[in-house]
Amino acid sequence: MDAAFIGLVVIVLVALAFDYTNGFHDAANAIAVAVSTKALTPRVALALAAVMNLVGALISTSVAKTVGAGIIDPPEGGDGLTIVFAALIGAITWNLITWWYGLPSSSSHALIGGLVGAALAAAHSVQWMGVLDKVIIPMIVSPLVGFGLGYLFMLAILWTFRGANVSKANRGFRFAQIFSSGTMALGHGMQDAQKTMGIITLALFTAGEIDSFDVPFWVVLAAAGAISAGTYAGGFRIMRTMGRRIIQLTPAGGFAAQTVASSVMVTTATVFAVPVSTTHITTTSIMGVGSTRRLSAVRWGVAGNIVVAWIVTLPAAGAVAAVAFFVTDFFVG
Repeated sequence: MDAAFIGLVVIVLVALAFDYTNGFHDAANAIAVAVSTKALTPRVALALAAVMNLVGALISTSVAKTVGAGIIDPPEGGDGLTIVFAALIGAITWNLITWWYGLPSSSSHALIGGLVGAALAAAHSVQWMGVLDKVIIPMIVSPLVGFGLGYLFMLAILWTFRGANVSKANRGFRFAQIFSSGTMALGHGMQDAQKTMGIITLALFTAGEIDSFDVPFWVVLAAAGAISAGTYAGGFRIMRTMGRRIIQLTPAGGFAAQTVASSVMVTTATVFAVPVSTTHITTTSIMGVGSTRRLSAVRWGVAGNIVVAWIVTLPAAGAVAAVAFFVTDFFVG
């Protein structure tokens, strides 16, 4: 068993570890709203999210191909494996830092920032147009879409049910949140699990284990299982931020936010094959729903802290990945 193969095995295991941290880091995206409105208990919500994450991860691999082949040029040889390894270390480190402080930052952008940072450290070419088209523009547009659609959809619900009995309507929307939580987790699986599939496939291609950038089925199963396991482990720190600290949501508001966020995630995965941030979309959908009461109903101080985490995620994960590349290259090289 040569060193290159051992290195490949290590990268696959680290990628699955990242996938696991992605699951517990972003589990709050799918279930925090349903838990905060008491539509579901935390453990039932986590189990539902884990199952639907698994289903979503098995549906397609279009986002995986975008992440693995559309951000940096596929590297070759041992140096290429070092780039992939360093990118994962940068992403995992940033995930753990933001998880510890309860900040719902983007695991997607942490991974992409890690890829770019490691590639730059290795003097390897970055597909800057790919970064602009598939990362930067969606990073700006998707939160705006989430906010706008959340606001409009909540207005439509308020108008439609303006004469309804409040207690009966709340019971109905709590039941509807079971469905919307499931679709949220489905969209999360279609987005975030595929990013790990793309990284593992990139490592396999770099090591010469596969001849074309097609995601092997065992990679799909492994990534889907890891993110589902991480989701069930839960992310209660971030759940508190998403479910309560941004705004106190009603069952109707929770249903509206989840429906909008899941629709955007599924559409971007299936139609555009763009790796958007599930965190960004969910958070801004909640803000849009809350703004239908009044702008002051949203706790903009908390929202501001979250936005700062969004802005620094790409460069911070990239910086950690660059350091990880230099350290790994020093010892391995």
